[in-house]
Amino acid sequence: MSMNLFRLCGDMSHVFSIIVLLLRLRVAKNASGISVRTHELFLVVFVTRYLDLFTTFYSLYNSCMKVLYIATTAAIIYMIRFSEPICSTYDKAQDTFLHWKFAVAPCAVIAFITHLVGSGFSRFDLLELLWTFSIYLESIAILPQLIVLQRYREVENLTGNYIVFMGAYRAFYILNWIYRSYHEPMYQHHFVVYFCGVLQTVLYADFFYYYFKSKQKGGKFTLPTSRG
Repeated sequence: MSMNLFRLCGDMSHVFSIIVLLLRLRVAKNASGISVRTHELFLVVFVTRYLDLFTTFYSLYNSCMKVLYIATTAAIIYMIRFSEPICSTYDKAQDTFLHWKFAVAPCAVIAFITHLVGSGFSRFDLLELLWTFSIYLESIAILPQLIVLQRYREVENLTGNYIVFMGAYRAFYILNWIYRSYHEPMYQHHFVVYFCGVLQTVLYADFFYYYFKSKQKGGKFTLPTSRG
């Protein structure tokens, strides 16, 4: 993948989201309002997508970013699950989305079907299948976190910034795809990636609306109830 301003902004937004969340956990030592299940999904996404670390070298930047995503996501999960006093503040009762059943399993089935339709048994490629699975899973990985925030309603400032940076990461990558389609003669379109990227961005849209609305008014960031 070639580098351009939109891809760089997307990558940096992703990195900033990780820094903001780690800062929240390390300084506040509080995991209230954070979904560990979202990060478990993202860890599955990164591990299955970046298996090419063992087969193909693209660039030092590419390899470092992949390792960074895997390592920091694993660290976030460890801190929320096992590190005191942080783990004592994690509210399991609010983080109840059945991510293995309603996210991982369906995405695995869809990826398998998609891969077979596109390649057939004769050209079956495990790494390609896992990559496709990771694209589907990433598109909905933020769902447990959004559900937790909807239940809490009042969103802590750093948590809100973390979600915004994550949404910005995906929005910049959509611009990256558009830019590359116009400026790279040999660019190959991947409509599964397009669909999942747009879906992922749409999931953030409602959160973005209330986030910027609260910033404009200068008050606390509060999500509406399901009734209003």
